[in-house]
Amino acid sequence: MNLKRTLLLALFAAAAYAQPLYIKTTTLIDGKGHVLRNQEIVVEGGRITGVHAATHKAAIDLSGYTVTPGWIDTHVHPGWYFNKNNRLEQGAPRQGGGTTPQQAALYTEANVWATLMGGFTTVQSLGQPIDADVRDLINAGAIPGPRILTALRPIQGGSPEEIRARVEQLKKDGADELKLFATASIRDGGKTTLTPEQIQAACGTAKSLGLRGVVHAHSSDAARLCVEAGCMSIEHGTFIDDATLQFMADRGAFFDPNFLVLHNYLENKPKFLGIGNYTEEGFAAMEKALPLVSDVLKRARAHHVKVVLGTDGVAGAHGRNAEEFIYRVKDGGDKPMDALMSGTSVAAESLGMADKIGSIAEGMQADLVATDGNPLDDITAVRRVVFVMKGGKVYKDAPRP
Repeated sequence: MNLKRTLLLALFAAAAYAQPLYIKTTTLIDGKGHVLRNQEIVVEGGRITGVHAATHKAAIDLSGYTVTPGWIDTHVHPGWYFNKNNRLEQGAPRQGGGTTPQQAALYTEANVWATLMGGFTTVQSLGQPIDADVRDLINAGAIPGPRILTALRPIQGGSPEEIRARVEQLKKDGADELKLFATASIRDGGKTTLTPEQIQAACGTAKSLGLRGVVHAHSSDAARLCVEAGCMSIEHGTFIDDATLQFMADRGAFFDPNFLVLHNYLENKPKFLGIGNYTEEGFAAMEKALPLVSDVLKRARAHHVKVVLGTDGVAGAHGRNAEEFIYRVKDGGDKPMDALMSGTSVAAESLGMADKIGSIAEGMQADLVATDGNPLDDITAVRRVVFVMKGGKVYKDAPRP
């Protein structure tokens, strides 16, 4: 991007706050299942103040592209990265990894920047302590990145009393949600690891404190117990049966099966192998899980479960989050519109932010993404992000060829 274009974008951003900014569109997917033609989006003060037939001279011309709300990834790990030896590190530098804390912070910022450039204007991290600093710096405008909601630290075990105390401390420390591990990793079989009393302590306390509960749960019994206790977002769910999916649908719970994370692990196997449970057996288990993810997504749709889009984006996946849309359609059988809604309005609802993000309508945050090509016709168009606006500020505006 040359200096002239950079200055123009800065002027556009300033204009969005000083006076109405008119954005011309040809094809607009509003995030709630509707396609609008030849509309202009009016932006003032970082919010959308109108969507109607184009009549004004456009400050930003997105005609010829497809415009959607900014995308939402409900499961990321921005503090995971590959170090200079091309090996996994998670947040704090691993002993012997050769990475300084300063470098770890820079890796994390690079990851959130790549995610924003990929079209994701809001993400939920599940979660690391560094998230809070990155979230707050982004909110203050000190560094660029998507909005971040964070669980800060996951809860994996302990007595019910200890779990209640940890949840209360998370709330005091500024967590946006609870992340609970209710089952083992898929690499370790995915079996339930918590008792009903432990689950009630975690989910019940979180609910009483106003924290959303997001649960790593592969098994049916863990998913059911967690939803009963008030944790309404289930991650992974590889082995969930039809009865539990119907129970989740009846309770209004959200479900997030993940394709990208498994493909990413398999594609980057040498960078993970030998660290923790990243063993040959673990990789074999992940490979076997891929068709199960396809199956559970199809069954969840059949039971009308509210499916959200999350990638479980770890090292190697940042900036490629949109591949999840493609896997959902090509391998999971999703309709392109359903996949897009899972990463816009449905995801926003799961975060308790449906009145702010996830759709293009009057009063919403001016979060916009434009793609070269229509994802409804060719889902791979999500790879071709040419424009990103978050809160009325333009972060990406690729020159037209």
